[in-house]
Amino acid sequence: MSGRKQGTLLKEVPVQEAVGLVLAHDLTQIIPGQFKGRLFKKGHVIAETDIPKLLDIGKEHIYILELGEGELHEDDAARRMALALQDDGLLLTEPHEGKVAVKSALDVPALAVVEPSVVHAVNELGEIALATLRTDAVVMPGGQLAATRVIPLVVPEAKVEAVEKLALDYRARHGGRGPLGLKPLRKFRIGLLTTGGEVYSGRIEDQFGPAVRRIVEALGSEVAEQRFSPDDRQTIVKEIHYLQRQSYDMIVITGGMSVDPDDRTPAAIAGAGAEIVSYGTPMLPGSMLLMGYLDGTPILGLPGCVMHDPYTSFNVLLPRILAGDTITRADIVSMGYGGLHVR
Repeated sequence: MSGRKQGTLLKEVPVQEAVGLVLAHDLTQIIPGQFKGRLFKKGHVIAETDIPKLLDIGKEHIYILELGEGELHEDDAARRMALALQDDGLLLTEPHEGKVAVKSALDVPALAVVEPSVVHAVNELGEIALATLRTDAVVMPGGQLAATRVIPLVVPEAKVEAVEKLALDYRARHGGRGPLGLKPLRKFRIGLLTTGGEVYSGRIEDQFGPAVRRIVEALGSEVAEQRFSPDDRQTIVKEIHYLQRQSYDMIVITGGMSVDPDDRTPAAIAGAGAEIVSYGTPMLPGSMLLMGYLDGTPILGLPGCVMHDPYTSFNVLLPRILAGDTITRADIVSMGYGGLHVR
């Protein structure tokens, strides 16, 4: 039996007669609760010992594929798309069932750099798919940024050529950079100031320091020094200036960020000479975060939720700062869309 689709010849062969023939596509095995993956790879030459395995996965026939003019096999198409779209610092996995994963080849965490308009244009073409992380998402070493996928077994080569043209046009407008890329995070030495009379006096144990350390160390940076201060504006200003003199890459201040009259941290940050980008973010949790710059050094006032919530506005802004971005008021405003994180 044979059939045509888009010029492709599919020849059906009983599995018992398939010894010596070459598989046209990957064959997947599913063992519920135990395994799902490739049993045989495209291009595998079928041996006599393979027949029971093929029957076990319900394959009583196999198909021999002959491509028509202007057609591509799913694996070849997926790889060509990924090659066209990727930028430096990325690696591609071997094609598998029409999919290619695009992963970080860096040995440090990085920010995803993804052009949404290219992603949408690729997916408008039909029969092919491009799935990505959102731009500015954190990608750990070896982590996945994107994946290309071809839906049918065979796709017109013109679809892939359209993707290649989209990528080429993007590179022409962006100095040769591809639409899928990474921005590596720098290693920062951070000065941490914890305010609050209850911690300063030793009445309660500091919870902010360990929380901040966990977050920054996960991204490859370090808290180089932690200082403590009571809720006194002038003392906080003095400690900020001390940390500034140490030339730390960032200054982080915890505690005293609410609207309670006893909380003096926002006024102290301004009093130290910082330019305040925003006191407050349209994100929950983390709406009371303060973002500013002190003579070019990022300075943040962190709200109490950083101690106990797994994802706050600090987790959003910190990677961008480590990647070298200058945070603007527009960046803060944009955090409201998708900025509700509930447990």
